[in-house]
Amino acid sequence: LPSTGSLSSKCMVLCRDTLLSASLALLELLPQPLLWCSDLKRWIQGNLTICGRSAFLFDEMDKMHPGLIDVIIPFLGPSWVVYGTNYRKAIFIFISNAGGEQINNVTLALWRARKDREEISLQDLEPAISKAVFENPQSGFWKSGIINEHLIDFVVPFLPLKHHHVKQCVISELVQQGLEVRPGVVQEVADSIPYFPEEEKLFSSTGCKTVASRISFFF
Repeated sequence: LPSTGSLSSKCMVLCRDTLLSASLALLELLPQPLLWCSDLKRWIQGNLTICGRSAFLFDEMDKMHPGLIDVIIPFLGPSWVVYGTNYRKAIFIFISNAGGEQINNVTLALWRARKDREEISLQDLEPAISKAVFENPQSGFWKSGIINEHLIDFVVPFLPLKHHHVKQCVISELVQQGLEVRPGVVQEVADSIPYFPEEEKLFSSTGCKTVASRISFFF
C-alpha cells in the first residue's frame, strides 16, 4: 500500500470513540526487535477482546523490521475464533511508502502508451508493487507469512495526482481553514507545486502534502 505520508511508524487501534495508539517507531534500530512480538500480540489481543470491531493501522511498513508483522498472522487467518475470541470483525490496514517510485514510472509509461490515469487497473501495477513491497529485503513484508499465505484481501495503490486533483486539495484545504475559495488562489497554489516529468509536468511530485503550507503565501 504505497503512500506519500511522512509519519513515524506506529500502530493504531480505533474502537468506536476510543483511540489507543502504541508507537512502533525506530523498530529497525532495536537490537532485539523480536522482543516486541509478544507485546504486540498481547496488545492486539487485549484490544480486540475489549472491542471486536477494531481497525488497526500499521503505517510505514517499509520501515518495520522484517518478520515482526508476522506476529499478527493468527488474527488474519481463516479461523473464526483465536485464543478464545472471535476476531473476524477486525480490520487490519497496512500502509507503505515502498513502491511509490515504481507506481509513478508505470503510470507515466502507460500515459505515454495512451492509457490515461483513470484507465489504469490493479493488474497493470501488481508486478511492480509486488517486487518493490513484497520482494524487498528492507520491507516489513520481506518473506512474510502474511504474503506467503495470501492473507491480504485487497491492495490499493495510490496513483500520482494530476493538476486538477491538486486543485481539489487546495479547495478542500481552504474550506477547512475557513478561507474564501478564490479561483485565482486555487490556480496559483496548484501551479506552485512541482510536477513530473520535467517537460510534460503531468503529475505532482509531492502529492498534496505541501498544499496546506503553501496557501499562506498566496492569501
